[in-house]
Amino acid sequence: MTFAYQVLTHTPLWVFALFAYLVWQGIQAMQPRTTPIWRALIVPVVFIVWGVSRIGFRHQGSAWPLLAWIAAALVLLPLGVLTPRPFEVDHTTGQIIRRGSAFALIRNLIVFVPQYAVGVISAIDASDRALALIAGRAVSGATAGYFIGSTIALLIAYRRKHPVE
Repeated sequence: MTFAYQVLTHTPLWVFALFAYLVWQGIQAMQPRTTPIWRALIVPVVFIVWGVSRIGFRHQGSAWPLLAWIAAALVLLPLGVLTPRPFEVDHTTGQIIRRGSAFALIRNLIVFVPQYAVGVISAIDASDRALALIAGRAVSGATAGYFIGSTIALLIAYRRKHPVE
């Protein structure tokens, strides 16, 4: 119990805010809704920025963390491209119309938990720091790659469904 308490009390407030936002977005996505395209890009952009921010160029001792990031990003990028969430476009407003689904909530939690775990492990000073660094970069790269792919898929599908005149 003390360990969990220590982890929670040393977690930055922005992490709790991000977690609450991701859960709220996931719950919202369980209902059919109409949103502008820019709003559909908020969660992917948050995860892309979070993933890219963890590359950590200051650890110049080894190229392995960067290579792990790039490899994981390249592996999950196609998954993001190939698994877009279906939507329609309101041709008068240009807004996206999505069916309700638990997909976004589940995806947000599956992506958040490893990112949070890596942050905790990195802060604890694990005995095998190099392995933790490589694993952390792989998780961050996978996250960024998946969301870059899903953003590409969303924008391509949106452009096809709502051509600019």
